Amino acid sequence: MTMMEAMRARHSVRSYVDRPLEADAVDILEAEISICNREGNLHIQLVKDEPEAFSGFMARYGKFSGVKNYIALAGPKGPDLEEKCGYYGERLVLLAQSLGLNSCWVAMSYDRGKAACKLGAGEKLCIVIALGYGATQGVPHRSKAAEQVMEVKGEVPAWFRAGVEAALLAPTAINQQKFRFALEDGTVAASAGMGFYSKIDLGIAKYHFEVGAGRENFRWK
Repeated sequence: MTMMEAMRARHSVRSYVDRPLEADAVDILEAEISICNREGNLHIQLVKDEPEAFSGFMARYGKFSGVKNYIALAGPKGPDLEEKCGYYGERLVLLAQSLGLNSCWVAMSYDRGKAACKLGAGEKLCIVIALGYGATQGVPHRSKAAEQVMEVKGEVPAWFRAGVEAALLAPTAINQQKFRFALEDGTVAASAGMGFYSKIDLGIAKYHFEVGAGRENFRWK
């Protein structure tokens, strides 16, 4: 499965069957997590067979069930932490989808105090991603039109439109899709807009944009 195929196939899943993660999938995910941690100066961790973080009221309120595995997105505190967690977290989400796993970004519907991740001095747990074999494959989210989230002077290059359309496949908090992409002289500027977890959403959307547009076709402003 290509990353574009994974984007189209992947939908948020909140209910999971009681099945441990396959060893090969774990090895591949942990190898990619190590790469993401080096590239992004992060402390992302894969937590396996740990149901406590999703056993309380908040998880039930968020309609989560059967969650025993999750990716904890953490790193040194700083102004770019949320965007980096979104970017690298979505990279892992799409890899997981290609391995036959389902997922869901979780900001509040879990017990942060029971999350089994280790934090170093000056580090912060930003958000988690529920992971496992879904009871369903989820359903697509409603999406804005490309013209609502892009700004281009003149003709729209095919690669830019492909990037924006890929970004619109990205999960965002409460399906807000408040990001915007502007093109000028081959340089792309991405902005987050206002809203809950908008910086995380921007990081997720930027990764989608890169995959759709082709990183060789542009540079970030």
